[in-house]
Amino acid sequence: MLTAAGAGTGARSPHASDCLRSRMSENARGQPDAQGPGGAAPAAPRPESAVELKAVIEAERRGAPFLVFRDGEGGQRLHFLDGAATVTIGRADGADVCLSWDPSVSSVHAEVAAVAGHWLISDEGLSRNGTFVNTERLSGRRRLRHGDVLRIGRTAIAFNDAAPEPSSRTVAIETDADAPRVTEAQQRVLTALCGPYREHSRFATPATNQQIAEELFLSVEAVKTHLRELYRRFNLEELPQNQKRARLVERALQLGLAGPRRS
Repeated sequence: MLTAAGAGTGARSPHASDCLRSRMSENARGQPDAQGPGGAAPAAPRPESAVELKAVIEAERRGAPFLVFRDGEGGQRLHFLDGAATVTIGRADGADVCLSWDPSVSSVHAEVAAVAGHWLISDEGLSRNGTFVNTERLSGRRRLRHGDVLRIGRTAIAFNDAAPEPSSRTVAIETDADAPRVTEAQQRVLTALCGPYREHSRFATPATNQQIAEELFLSVEAVKTHLRELYRRFNLEELPQNQKRARLVERALQLGLAGPRRS
């Protein structure tokens, strides 16, 4: 069973018997006002004392990813993610990260899961009020990165994973079920980007922004906007700029999102 460490209020475990049951109001210290889509990013929980700062530093030295948030009494809580494949977040007593003091949190609100060495958060219709990563409402699954701030109800939870990423990884075989959700407009841009590869050419390269714009009767800026969003949805933002297009085409072909082959 995972453990949770606290600063200032003593260590507590995520067991139901240890679940906090504060009756403080929704505006209690540590519970930021809710922000809707496009609103200001929720403030990351920060240490407010030397004891809390020491707890965070020691947690980072441990080298395992962890969540940082404030409980209903305003105390800093640290929940380590190592040792479990899936961590549930919710208001129910059985949740691994129990936010019982926040009435805007659903019983089972979201899940954080380890996938191929990374941590992904998902809210597959589990919650009533939705889950936000930074300022964006979560749709499906999303890979968490160091410094991301989750908003679960009115509670801000920071994801801390300062450990360096491995230099090499096993490439996973993706299926249609893993395909990111794209809009119709983004699908048209993706299909146009992959066009040269659907002409049976051995020396194909991704279509340029200008070629895509001419094919779809869009401005070059509109094409760039769609591509930036596609890079984000396919988790390609961290790649060098000169690799993003080819990698996006590769992913689209693997997942069957490139459109039918041209004769």
